[in-house]
This record gives sequence, C-alpha cells and structure tokens, in this order.
Amino acid sequence: MGGLLDGLATWAADVIDALGYFGVFALIVLENVFPPIPSEAILPLAGFLAGQGKMWLPAVIIAATLGAVAGALILYGLGAWFGDRRVRWLIDRYGKWLGVTEDDFDKANGWFDRYGGLAVLICRLVPIVRSLVSIPAGLRRMNLTTFIIYTAIGSGIWNSILVIAGWWLGDNWEEVGGVVDYLEYPVILGILGFGAWFLWKRRIAKLVPAIRDRSSR
Repeated sequence: MGGLLDGLATWAADVIDALGYFGVFALIVLENVFPPIPSEAILPLAGFLAGQGKMWLPAVIIAATLGAVAGALILYGLGAWFGDRRVRWLIDRYGKWLGVTEDDFDKANGWFDRYGGLAVLICRLVPIVRSLVSIPAGLRRMNLTTFIIYTAIGSGIWNSILVIAGWWLGDNWEEVGGVVDYLEYPVILGILGFGAWFLWKRRIAKLVPAIRDRSSR
C-alpha cells in the first residue's frame, strides 16, 4: 500500500500543481467513479500543501466536496440508467445461485425508500462503500436534491477530516493512509460476514436437513 500511495501521491501532486483547486476537484471526481483511487492519497496531500501556504484550506475542502458530489452524480446516473427492470432480470436469471429473490429486492427497495437519505449520509463516511452507495440511490431514483444534500454533507465531513489531518501532520501526511487502511478492515470483515450469513441462511442451512434425511435412509 505504501508504494501505491507514493506513486499516486506523486501523480496527484503533479495534477494539483498544474491545475490547483480544479486539480483537487478532478482527482476527487475520479476517486468517486473509480474507488481503487484512494482519497487518502489525495486529500492529505492537498492539506499538506495548504499547510505550506500553497493553497487555501477552506477552498481545498470546497473543491474536494464539489468533486465528490460530481462523482456521486455520475454513479447515480449509472444506477438510474441500469434501472429496476435490468436488476429484476438478473435476479430472475441468476438470483437462485445466491438465494436472492425479487421479494428480497423489493424489501431492499422499501428500506432504501425509507432510510435512503440517512444511508447516503452514513455511507459517505465509510471506506469502500462511500462511493458505491450512489448506485442504489440512482436505481431507486432518489430525489436528486435530497441525494445531493446528503452526499455533500457526508463528503464534506470526510474530506474535511482527511484534508485537516494532512495539514496537521505536515511532512508526515502519508500516515493518514495507514489509519484509513485500518478502518477498512472492519468494513471488509462486515461485508464478508454478512455475505456468509446470507448464503448460510438461504442456501446451506436448507441443504443440511436434506442431507441428513438422505443419510438416515
């Protein structure tokens, strides 16, 4: 991860040096559309540069937040384009292998319709899923104004933390990436754990009684 951050930091520094605040905006748009590009390799660096007097701290946060909203709108549009009908087609064709039914999809839609704004806000503060939450928002065609507001609030908080951390740490701004890495581990474990639980409930648990019945004959 250190080598990756070093390479991205060099590239990001070149972009920001050439384009200034627009460079921060553009990099964060890319970071949202292509999650493998980590914001922890961009925003702490921008904060460090602000600490050096090369940029104005509030303007860096504003540019980053505008970039996050723009990137989120791209994924929102992708989700809206893909649409409900295509998802149902995929579930009808392949859902049986994962134990997913249209009823599950309807329940997920109902939950998102009820808590979508809060889900967007919270997910924007969680590594890994922070960008991807825009896709289900688009699928449900969540009210665009509501989506933008919650995305801006969540992204503004996340961006402020990383930018200010880079400003505060100065030459040690790269340490922010290590901290974010540790935050990602519980998220990954949670996703894997939920996936394993869902598969057990829908597929494996149903097979166990059938296997026992066959073995007892």
